[in-house]
Amino acid sequence: MATRERYEDRLARALTSVVNVLDPHAIVLGGGVSNLPGLAQAVTARMGAYVFSDTFDTPIRIARHGDSSGVRGAAWLWPIALGGARAEDAKRLA
Repeated sequence: MATRERYEDRLARALTSVVNVLDPHAIVLGGGVSNLPGLAQAVTARMGAYVFSDTFDTPIRIARHGDSSGVRGAAWLWPIALGGARAEDAKRLA
């Protein structure tokens, strides 16, 4: 349990640095570790102590497709890199 609490605290400190500099609209956690139950809530609870503000309201979310999000994005982009049909779709959506 101490290892997980240390991880949550270090992640909260690291993400707070990002929030203090960039002020993102949301933070999305991905990768295998994001599958830990309650990770987003635990990190959110810790961030208030480190942020340079009276309040912390940036939502922390888990990637919609979990630890497969990166692979799904790469697979979607692959035809674009080759100039395939999706290249036209990407130009239209840009």
